[in-house]
Amino acid sequence: MTSPDPTPTRTAVSLARGVTATGWYIATSMVSFLLITLFMWGVVVLYARGGWRDPVTLVGFISLSAALVAATVLLLVRYRRDGDLDERDRPSGRRRFLSLPVVLGVLASILLGVVCGSILFAASLIGSTLCLVRWGPGIRWRGVVLLEVSLVLLWFLDLASAAPGSDAFVLAFFAVLLPLTQALSLWSWDVVLELDRARRTEARLAAVQERLRLAGELHDLQGHHLQVIALQLELAERMLARDPDAAVAQIRLARASVDEARDGTRALAGRFRGVPLPDELANAADLLRAAGLEVTLDVAADAASAPADLLGPVIRECTTNVLKHGGGRWARLGLDRAGGGWRLTAANDPGTGSAIGAGAGLEGIAHRVGVVGGDVSSSRDEDRFELVVTVPAERGMT
Repeated sequence: MTSPDPTPTRTAVSLARGVTATGWYIATSMVSFLLITLFMWGVVVLYARGGWRDPVTLVGFISLSAALVAATVLLLVRYRRDGDLDERDRPSGRRRFLSLPVVLGVLASILLGVVCGSILFAASLIGSTLCLVRWGPGIRWRGVVLLEVSLVLLWFLDLASAAPGSDAFVLAFFAVLLPLTQALSLWSWDVVLELDRARRTEARLAAVQERLRLAGELHDLQGHHLQVIALQLELAERMLARDPDAAVAQIRLARASVDEARDGTRALAGRFRGVPLPDELANAADLLRAAGLEVTLDVAADAASAPADLLGPVIRECTTNVLKHGGGRWARLGLDRAGGGWRLTAANDPGTGSAIGAGAGLEGIAHRVGVVGGDVSSSRDEDRFELVVTVPAERGMT
């Protein structure tokens, strides 16, 4: 069985980290554009038009702008969190549209429009706030198109009533562009999340497909041998009375068939255990992420040459222990060279009342690793449990 290139595992890890980085980039760009828009309106309205001389206007604009930015940040955090939920688990419409961040953002937008004396500005900020709510499929875009048409009409009305060479064009440009920019940013974020979900689904389907293939091969192997054994024993039973020697021969053949079935099952199990460790670690990370943990995966470039039949069960045991007894928020899996051997590291935050490290799992790992001259060490404090398994690269275990 050939070992696949470990590159896909590193690519999957890079994608997982890239999703988080992309989310931060998109959220930061959205907040930055909102700040630029507020700054432009503040400069023109409060400075160029002399509004800064009124303390009430100045303090009101700054306070309302801060409230709007805070509401935007809260809505972005909620938008990211709700993106990981199933449709049936997402908050109700009332919970989404009448929540504190939405109400705060809408009220701040209206009052900012009053302070600046512009319906266009108020409508733009309200639309930008409502864009951050998770709407049903297609509803946000229809609303944004209608809003943009309305903002353009208000823009022309403002231009018609403004004096030539005034700053109305710049203000209206930012106001019209704000909701469209927010909607496009959220659309790109949804696409990134969908691609990440597709990647994780592909990994799970690959694992299921491999199990189904193994089950099919095991069924064919055992079914064939069991049928042969049954026929041989039935024939021996019929011949036992009239030809005992022939019956004994059939029993010997049945025993040989049993040995063949055992050898075939052992060989099949060996092929299953021979899954390269980068793939084993990637599957473990996907399972932990599916359980809601933030997983860090650090795999050496030549990890495919590590003893998979020895460390594979250790990885599965560690993953099971974290899922069963972990109760925390993060986990870390690592595999690297340690002198002339390999070092597997599994760490996580135990969580309150966690029993991880107290069961028989560590004893089983220590026994398995100790047979080949390896070493197991573990440490635990209030916020971290770590297991380090070191095995030699060359071992005398078949």
